[in-house]
Amino acid sequence: MLKRNLIANYLGQGWTTLMGLAFIPLYIKYLGIEAYGLIGLFGVLQAWLSLLDMGMTPTLNREMARFTGGTHSATSIRDLLRSIEVIALGIAALVGLGIWAASGWLASDWLRAENLPIDTVAQAFTIMGAVTALRFVEGIYRSAIVGLQRQVLYNAVNSALATLRGLGAVGILMWVSPTIEAFFIWQGVISLLTLGVLASVTYRALPKAERDGQFSMPALRGIGSFAGGMMGITFLTLLLTQVDKIMLSKLLTLSDYGYYSLATVVAAALYMLTGPITQAWFPRLSELHANNQQAELITKYHQGAQLVSVFMGSAAVVMIVFAEPILQLWTRDAELAHRSATLLSLLALGNLLNGLMWIPYQTQLAHGWTGLTTRINIVSVAIIVPAILWATPRYGAEGAAWVWAGLNAGYVLIGIHFMYRKILIYEKWRWYGQDVFLPLLTSIVAALLVRRLVPSMVHPIGQLTVLAVASSLTLASATVAAPLLRQQVFSRMIILLMHVSRRLKNSIQTD
Repeated sequence: MLKRNLIANYLGQGWTTLMGLAFIPLYIKYLGIEAYGLIGLFGVLQAWLSLLDMGMTPTLNREMARFTGGTHSATSIRDLLRSIEVIALGIAALVGLGIWAASGWLASDWLRAENLPIDTVAQAFTIMGAVTALRFVEGIYRSAIVGLQRQVLYNAVNSALATLRGLGAVGILMWVSPTIEAFFIWQGVISLLTLGVLASVTYRALPKAERDGQFSMPALRGIGSFAGGMMGITFLTLLLTQVDKIMLSKLLTLSDYGYYSLATVVAAALYMLTGPITQAWFPRLSELHANNQQAELITKYHQGAQLVSVFMGSAAVVMIVFAEPILQLWTRDAELAHRSATLLSLLALGNLLNGLMWIPYQTQLAHGWTGLTTRINIVSVAIIVPAILWATPRYGAEGAAWVWAGLNAGYVLIGIHFMYRKILIYEKWRWYGQDVFLPLLTSIVAALLVRRLVPSMVHPIGQLTVLAVASSLTLASATVAAPLLRQQVFSRMIILLMHVSRRLKNSIQTD
């Protein structure tokens, strides 16, 4: 099941990410870079809304995974789901109303729009509020389906809806109305459809119970400790990952903020390569810990960490080294690529270092341990906020990007040591050496060799060829350098060769 879920996550999230990225040049073409800055801010609003989640979404994921391991009854898990639904709907309603009430102030006093009318920006915020509220409730059902390990079904549904969301938005801009208000109205229509579909899938995936689920305070109290820890982590993580975007939305013009948003979206595509791994691994790690299967948990831990280093690491190295060609090939806009390239390299570096911590973080959560991440994030917030306040006025968006990269370097070089004092005590240096260092080192060498030996290309076909060669070499070298993955690949190759050999032998004997 783990392998099937991993493949489904990669295919599903890969397609979803593609749908999210493919149409951005068209959004900028029809709306302009300033209006695209509003779309970037829409993503920030959705991220901040997860603060009001109060740890419910990751907790529901964990409890659904525990249900598959026999910890919950069908009735108790339905009660928990219904209780979280009621709370989520109430929060969503308050959020939508709150953003509507603040829309005028946000448009006139917070943002620095140069070309868009203030009324247009205010209307966009109002619609954003409604869409953000709907997507908040979506998260409850997404988490439940993933926790139930129905990830093949989830990714199929999610991919179809993401396609409709992206293609429909382009169609609206091309043939109905090329305005930011029309864009967000379409997002609202698709969010309503998505909410209905995900709710239906969730309840169909649950086994029948003696009665329907009902709001239950005992069910909520049962998850209070873990959810409280997750709420603290969520709040601090939001400060760490979104404070730069909030500050820059005030300090930069809306058009400059659009460039930063563009680089942020492209760099965030790297999480598509680590998200499917952690999404598949977390339920399995939780199940192994619940059943006290420590040896298997350690194996899965290193296997997951190496997968992240190989897939996300090789892609991140290519993105860092070839940032400007990637942007130019994608947007067909040399000025846009030049203005965003350094930002993309720095943000990709920070995201890579952040992604390396995902498997260790998921392992902590599988043990029910949220305290370490909370303490580390408190220290990090105390560092990053003044660092951004100092760097951004002096160095602009690039200063904030450098702070993000430095913060995540601290996680990898310092923060991880505290985890290994309590869990997986003897696995630290294996993680550093085999799981992280070897795959990344070989990826860097391969990418730099291509950059050095292959001349720069201007034509799109030439650029695409160079990127394909660099990506293939970095991925292959990282795979060979990762012991567990190398063993699996070579074993598969031997089995394949033996199968081909037998087929040839049988064919010769038949002749």
